[in-house]
Amino acid sequence: MKDFISTKLSSPTPTRREVLRGGLATCAFLAAPSRLPALTWDIANGRPNPPDRRFRSPVVESTIAALRSQIADPVLATMFERCFPNTLDTTVFPGTFQGNPDTFVITGDIDAMWLRDSSAQVWPYLRLARRDSRLATLLEGVIRRQSRMILIDSYANAFTRTTSDSPLPWAVNDQTDMKPGVAERKWEIDSLCYTVRLAHGYWNQTGDSKPFDAHWSAAAWRILETFREQQRLNGAGPYSFMRQTSTPTDTLPLHGYGNPAKPVGMIFSMFRPSDDACIFPLFVPANLFAVRTLEQIAELATRVVNNAKLADACMALRNRVSQAVMRHGKFRHPEFGEIWAYEVDGYGGALVMDDANAPGLLSLPYLECCNASDPLYLRSRQFTLNAANPYFFRGKCADGIGSPHIGLGKIWPISIIMRALTSRDDGEVTMCLKWLRNTTAGTDFIHESFDDDNPEQFTRPWFAWANTLFGELILKLAATRPALLKQDFNSNAA
Repeated sequence: MKDFISTKLSSPTPTRREVLRGGLATCAFLAAPSRLPALTWDIANGRPNPPDRRFRSPVVESTIAALRSQIADPVLATMFERCFPNTLDTTVFPGTFQGNPDTFVITGDIDAMWLRDSSAQVWPYLRLARRDSRLATLLEGVIRRQSRMILIDSYANAFTRTTSDSPLPWAVNDQTDMKPGVAERKWEIDSLCYTVRLAHGYWNQTGDSKPFDAHWSAAAWRILETFREQQRLNGAGPYSFMRQTSTPTDTLPLHGYGNPAKPVGMIFSMFRPSDDACIFPLFVPANLFAVRTLEQIAELATRVVNNAKLADACMALRNRVSQAVMRHGKFRHPEFGEIWAYEVDGYGGALVMDDANAPGLLSLPYLECCNASDPLYLRSRQFTLNAANPYFFRGKCADGIGSPHIGLGKIWPISIIMRALTSRDDGEVTMCLKWLRNTTAGTDFIHESFDDDNPEQFTRPWFAWANTLFGELILKLAATRPALLKQDFNSNAA
């Protein structure tokens, strides 16, 4: 993932891991690199002052006011007030390109636009777009920008503001086919999936077809072609990646093509949504996400852009990938029975774990990859929230899933939020709210990770995806389980 810059750097051009670890054990907004745009904001004081906010929406503000009054616990209320607008307050840069809306979205602490993060950061605002035309225009600008990015390079995960900007410092010397405008070029299936999810969600919420122009259609075809290429039915395909690094998960073996896997019809993914290299290239959650993505492109092709050829091609590939993942993507666990594997190689090998980042096993219903009551998912969920998962940690302050990206004993709040978003149990949701409430180290913002025994030790004070996702959780609870927000945890803090 994209890591916070602090003053504790070990070299003039830090690696992502050095940058990340420099962000541990800090609550303040520290010095950032020159790439990061100036922002008049002291995180310790909460939201930026109104004149300093990147984008202001009266509908978002009225939603914050309305929901704050429904949240009994003052800490949770403050967290929602700060976290829900964090993407709009601090990370969006609206403008125009060739007369159309254009929106660049940084992750927070890195001045680059990740396809995944930018989609996830603005997703919770879709439901408000009908009531705020300026907000709808901002979201349209994200979709249009992402279409152009995909046409620059469908294998890249992150992009710069302009094609004249240099890549991110740790990516400058990567051995790959680096295109102008690419910030980092890690091939991750989910990067493309998230852009389609956003576009489909925007159309569902607004009915607006303006962003679905020739650029979007060309990008949709490119997504389809990339998925086909990475089935690797006719060779390794055009993508390879190597990086000179001491961190094995930041590069790929075998001349940059990754570990071997049998071409069984699933899509090869070289990296996970954590930006860590896959061990087995057939990454199961992302393949399930791709199945849903192809369905969404097909629906948009049929109902919006009137392209039956695109729709048919997407559904044909969707069926092949779905059949392949159903056949090869499962694992029979000695304790939990048949569950989804995390990664497979098509030869019978499987990696059985889960990572906090989405897509993962826990987040499958959230991304509409399955139903939350599906028995296969429920068994997989039971596994992932158990010590049988090597990246599930139970500490003094919380339980949660972590990631190899940070290391052992580090819980990612995103996993706690996702647990609550996919839970059918009020007690479990309440427990998650308590954990989230009590692990911000007094900042009232959501971090990337925290030590399972000490939330004062955390990474990334400014992580917009996690902040906005927490806001989405509160919005969902207000609509579906409002009684859970009436609890005051002040006298019963976990």
